[in-house]
Amino acid sequence: MLKNLKIQIKELAKSAVIIAEKSLGSNTGKQKKKMAIEYIINHISMPVFLKPFISLLLSSFIDDAVEFAVEYMEVI
Repeated sequence: MLKNLKIQIKELAKSAVIIAEKSLGSNTGKQKKKMAIEYIINHISMPVFLKPFISLLLSSFIDDAVEFAVEYMEVI
């Protein structure tokens, strides 16, 4: 289950970064990152009552996924 969740987070991170970039534009890095993390947490497929626990448990992984997605989007 955790492996599938991590895959889902990586995919959501790509969408989250694109949406944050389009919504907030440039020179708003911290705001875009916060928006992307919130997007991921809101769109994870799991019961709502588990989301705060999972977001805390995987906060470092989610942060890394967003950073990876940013780097990926810069390349393409």
